[in-house]
Amino acid sequence: MATGGADTVEMRGALMRLRRETGLAVAFGGLVEPGRAQVRISELNGTTTAALSALAVSSGNGLGGKAVALVRPCAVTDYSSSRRISHEYDVAVAAEGLRSVLAVPVVVRRRVRGVLYGALRSAQPLGDRTLSAAVQAARDMEQSLAVRDEAYGLLAAAREPGPPGGSERHSGAQGAEGMAWERLREAHGALRALAPRVMDPALRAELLSVCETLAASPGPARSAGAAQSPGSLRPAGSLRSAGQIRLTPRELDVLSCVAVGRTNAGAGERLGLRAETVKAYLRSAMRKLGAHTRLEAVVAARRAGLLP
Repeated sequence: MATGGADTVEMRGALMRLRRETGLAVAFGGLVEPGRAQVRISELNGTTTAALSALAVSSGNGLGGKAVALVRPCAVTDYSSSRRISHEYDVAVAAEGLRSVLAVPVVVRRRVRGVLYGALRSAQPLGDRTLSAAVQAARDMEQSLAVRDEAYGLLAAAREPGPPGGSERHSGAQGAEGMAWERLREAHGALRALAPRVMDPALRAELLSVCETLAASPGPARSAGAAQSPGSLRPAGSLRSAGQIRLTPRELDVLSCVAVGRTNAGAGERLGLRAETVKAYLRSAMRKLGAHTRLEAVVAARRAGLLP
């Protein structure tokens, strides 16, 4: 799944936040080109010329290249006269009339994904407050990219071929199928936990759509004619039918965590909720499902097609 366009949208939003929070006259930036040690400037905000557009900044060169090479923010008070950077891009910078410039790398999982620049048209020191605000804009973008990367990874895993069908299997095949179902359920829970953190509405909708597809998978808990639940569970008929059940998104999130063995505290950590809040959602879900225990609730939700 291509992510370049989405990354560009995140870059555009980060530059808008950078200008808003710092008050800098100009902001621009670009992404690291795949397979190449250079940043291509693609987004301009507040510029008056196209001099910086499509500029390729190599690692180590200029201010942005230095930020990429050192993997840390860099700033100069007067770009054209600074002795702290090389000057391969002076013509483009001068054409835009920039003097004081900062550059902040966007780093996701120890890999530089892009650079955010902010600049003034006068030579004056950029204080700690300005630099901190620029760094925060980069951190926000990093978090968004990390969440998107995780979402795409989970989507890819969830779309792998599911557990095999068939009624007769030897014990090894049954064991493999059980492991496959556990991986599928873990992916379902991870997708549900991640979806609220995804800001891109199209991607969030895609995550929830895949969750619904996984939940509808014909798993072992929905085997036809299974009249008695395992262990201490009550007969399946005493649990409520699918048409009677309407769980809220958060109740499903909590049940998804419970289904893979997480405690209330563990579910809260994954979902960003307090353990007491998780407990309240779980109690509400159990009441709607007609269940008396956590295990009964999970089994009922699976039979109703709400969980895989």
